[in-house]
Amino acid sequence: MPTKSPVEDEVVSAVAQLLRQGLPVTSATAPPVLLDLRGVVARAVDPADTASRTAALNGTLRGLLARFPDARLAPAARALFGLLPAGPGLNLTARRDVAAEQVGHEVHHFRKRVEPRLVEKIAWELLADADRFTRTPMIAPRLAPVTVRQPVPADPFAWEVTEHEEQLTRLWSALYAARAELLAVERLVSLRANRIDLIHAAVTAAWRWALARAEAIDYTTAYRAEAGTSVDVLIALTGWTPRLAEAQASRLTEAAVGGASREQFVHALHHETGLGNAWVDGLLDQEPRATAIHENGPTQ
Repeated sequence: MPTKSPVEDEVVSAVAQLLRQGLPVTSATAPPVLLDLRGVVARAVDPADTASRTAALNGTLRGLLARFPDARLAPAARALFGLLPAGPGLNLTARRDVAAEQVGHEVHHFRKRVEPRLVEKIAWELLADADRFTRTPMIAPRLAPVTVRQPVPADPFAWEVTEHEEQLTRLWSALYAARAELLAVERLVSLRANRIDLIHAAVTAAWRWALARAEAIDYTTAYRAEAGTSVDVLIALTGWTPRLAEAQASRLTEAAVGGASREQFVHALHHETGLGNAWVDGLLDQEPRATAIHENGPTQ
């Protein structure tokens, strides 16, 4: 690892501190430096509330541990922080025993040599997550419970503000819907689901991704100054997708313009063999084959 800055040192120490109790983090045990990370603040329903940020920190840590980049060490990292394969309520000594067993090391060696690397890696992942949020100028609007109706006054300024909020909400709704379908594909790939289910999920993800891209184009066109970012940056928030040529991305988007249903989207792209190759097989990490988007998945 490169030389750490004071902030990085502080985050590493804070992650090490979490080991004492493991997950879930509580408001009493949450190190302030972690609660102040941009990725945690951005995910909190109420950023001003410590409990809300603590919940966001727990979710962020669980997500990072679920996708720990070193597959060999991932079970040990999760066990060390009190997640499966470790059981709930175990103290740090017991969690270390489980973690060491996962990687086939003697406990003393694990504590001295492996554990510090795991802690440092998790700290770096938290900092990288915060950096991604720092470089994203747009953050999803936060929702708060409303118990009384809030009518819009019959005033041009109020109409303008409400229309902007409406379009912004539609944008984030589309981005999150696409994100959900892309996550569903990754989960099914990991579960080694049958090809029919994988293709169905991949096509659904293409539809949602195209709807999101159409919304991003509409929003950045109408509110260029407020957006402060490009369509590509916005659509990248949905997650990883296969690299598409500009013409291919545009063709997907055209098929979704106007809020097309999945059925309409599939029908519009029925004969697009090249898109079937680029999207479905690329998303499923399989060898390309001649495919076209079809209602029941790409046709062979």
